[in-house]
Amino acid sequence: MKRSLLFVLVSIIAVFGVGVAHGKACQDVNFPEQVQLDGGMLTLNGLGLRQATVFKVNVYVAALYVAKVSSDAHALLGSNTSKELILHFVHKVSDDDLKKAWEEGFEHNAKEQLPALHERIERLKGWMTDMKSGQRLTFIHKPGAGLQVELNDTVQGTIPGDDFTTAFLSIWLGAHPPNPGLKSGLLGGACE
Repeated sequence: MKRSLLFVLVSIIAVFGVGVAHGKACQDVNFPEQVQLDGGMLTLNGLGLRQATVFKVNVYVAALYVAKVSSDAHALLGSNTSKELILHFVHKVSDDDLKKAWEEGFEHNAKEQLPALHERIERLKGWMTDMKSGQRLTFIHKPGAGLQVELNDTVQGTIPGDDFTTAFLSIWLGAHPPNPGLKSGLLGGACE
């Protein structure tokens, strides 16, 4: 009887894949295929690697979760659905460097909106701190509410406005991302 029960349990596990974790990895940083957000599920759209300087120093691995997977940056930016962007740092970055990166990103991808976004960009910059390898910044778009900012799973606050979220995500998905491989990875390409 015990062997029969064991056989049945092993068969169920084999058929349904119980206990098997699925996901993707880049630079030895693992992300699940899906995350739960406010009672719904978001799916991993892609992983991208942020590289800096002429020496191509790996800074962070970015993961983009969306309601509907797409390789079209315009469609992702134009959809007013929940999204989650996670930056998992693989290199130490100072708060000053982060603040400078936000300024440059908005300048390159949302220049005409800067006057309307200025105060909210300053609020975002005010929440930044030095990031160490292994730490995460998480940005959650909650349609109608704005962009929730988390530092290592601690909520810093929410920046109001879907316009801010779209401009913010355009840093990675717009015409001038920090590095081209980062954008293509987030859109489902290789993370390299």
